[in-house]
Amino acid sequence: MRLLARENPRLEGVVNAIDFNQSTSGQRTISDTSLRKLVEILNRKRLGLKDVDTDLLGRAYEYLLRKFAEGSGQSAGEFYTPPTVAELIANLVDPTPGVSIYDPTCGTGGLLIKCNYKFIEKYDSKPKIKVPTYYGQESISSTYSMAKMNIFMHDMSAEIALGDTMNRPAFLDLKGNLQKFDIVIANPPWNDPHFTQATYEGDPYNRFLFGYPPNNNADWGWIQHMFTALNENGRAIIVIDTGAVSRGSDTKNTDKEEIIRKSFVENDLLEFVILLPDNLFYNTPSSGLIIGINKNKKHKNEVLLINASKLYEKGRPKRFLNEETIHLIYKIYKEWREEPNISKTLTMKKLINYNLNPSKYVKQTNKGSFLPVEEAISILKKTESDLKIVNEDLNVLLKELGFKL
Repeated sequence: MRLLARENPRLEGVVNAIDFNQSTSGQRTISDTSLRKLVEILNRKRLGLKDVDTDLLGRAYEYLLRKFAEGSGQSAGEFYTPPTVAELIANLVDPTPGVSIYDPTCGTGGLLIKCNYKFIEKYDSKPKIKVPTYYGQESISSTYSMAKMNIFMHDMSAEIALGDTMNRPAFLDLKGNLQKFDIVIANPPWNDPHFTQATYEGDPYNRFLFGYPPNNNADWGWIQHMFTALNENGRAIIVIDTGAVSRGSDTKNTDKEEIIRKSFVENDLLEFVILLPDNLFYNTPSSGLIIGINKNKKHKNEVLLINASKLYEKGRPKRFLNEETIHLIYKIYKEWREEPNISKTLTMKKLINYNLNPSKYVKQTNKGSFLPVEEAISILKKTESDLKIVNEDLNVLLKELGFKL
């Protein structure tokens, strides 16, 4: 590992950061026997770049990340975006030559990598095309190392920084202001409770001009950070919890998140909102949203709402978006069109109480939709259990009334 880092400076502090002789209470964490078996497994195949298909190692690495996420549940979901969601975002971004793309909560770097592949797919055959520049920041050191390795394994260049983006953003200009980018993409921690009013008050980067989020939820704090990092024609595509677009809209009390949403709506900055199916993400069975923010909207004073909640394929352990669905959503956005039971365009004035959830405006029938087998079995078992209790209570009551059973 030390030799690899020495020959590949981009991996310095990444592959050589792990002590394979680490011990706990005098016992080796990983035995020599286990390490030897691992080396023997890797030694079965020639893995040089001339011996394997393009990006075989990158795809293998992504596979291991996914397996880790599936086994780790919620903790893994904080830094891993499902590949088909990342694919959809890359399509919506549709990167062009020379653009700058920034992910302030980059996790293992999946969104940046998908955008790079989308660009290569479209422009690789054209000579002398200026490639996009990629930037990312991650707060967890082990995840940061995985992002650096992931970028390296996919043979792309990106500047990845370690640190807490909300309190210590890494990418600043010469005046100490946030660096501006053409495109911001992110899947920040949903309903993040780790930031208080002290984080927002007196912010040296002037990020929270539309309002301070509540103490227990930084969704609109993250969104405002990303908005501030956009240049004058920039756009952001953000994965966020569904509650972020509706909390406070059904109450008469003043709600901090509703106030911030109102500012984005009235300043005509929201371009689209896509409601995703539930059970796509590793950290929650709930559905999520993709929000599009654009400082230079083509369709002024309009927002496109897409309800894709029924457009999924069943998988194990999670559902996923197939290629047809990804292409359909992209086409609807690109053509800015209304699709029956899927999408609707609204003027800002028709948004009810600044509620941006597509399900409120685009209703879908349940025709042709089915519960996953695991869900159906679970409901059936509970129903049988409830029925047993009811029958027992009924028998007791009939005996008390004198009926012979």
